[in-house]
Amino acid sequence: MPDSAFREPNIALSRVYTRSGDSGETNLANGRRVSKDDPRVEAYGTVDELNAFVGRAAIGAAALAPLDSILLRVQHELFNLGSQIATDPGALGSRQPRILPEHIERLETELDAMNTQLPELESFVLPGGAALNADLHVCRAVCRRAERRVVSLAAAGTGEREALAVPIQYLNRLSDAFFVWSRWVCHRTGAPETLWRPNETL
Repeated sequence: MPDSAFREPNIALSRVYTRSGDSGETNLANGRRVSKDDPRVEAYGTVDELNAFVGRAAIGAAALAPLDSILLRVQHELFNLGSQIATDPGALGSRQPRILPEHIERLETELDAMNTQLPELESFVLPGGAALNADLHVCRAVCRRAERRVVSLAAAGTGEREALAVPIQYLNRLSDAFFVWSRWVCHRTGAPETLWRPNETL
């Protein structure tokens, strides 16, 4: 995909607050005014939350190429995804940032390549073993919540399911990627992987 496929932002922020949201409403990307607890706002707000956690994980991955560059790219993709979700179906501009099928394909290629380096799992794994492992598990869990929010939005109105099909696929695949990346971090650094042992509770 060429770098110029999407419109570059044209934003000039001279002040942080506008008071326009003091009544509990906000503007979508296409200008429609909605309540701040609108399912669309909840969906792209959760994607924004995920992006913040990915930024935290990226700090811990700074010395782990190629994961550090992947996480930075994912942050850009999540911002593009937020732009897409924050726009009503049918109002998305032709060059407005969004998630495309090739983003999903690239994620699949990357997580498959890392997964081939890992030992087979004998059980489910618990978050931990290394701080970055735990951070990536947080990303995985928040990503799953973002996926649930977008799935709920897709079921909420006419045209939503088709408009959000690719974003839902992307979030589903991204959560898988966070799981593989969390395991890869332990493998790469020699940190122990904590396997779930049900009888440890007895």
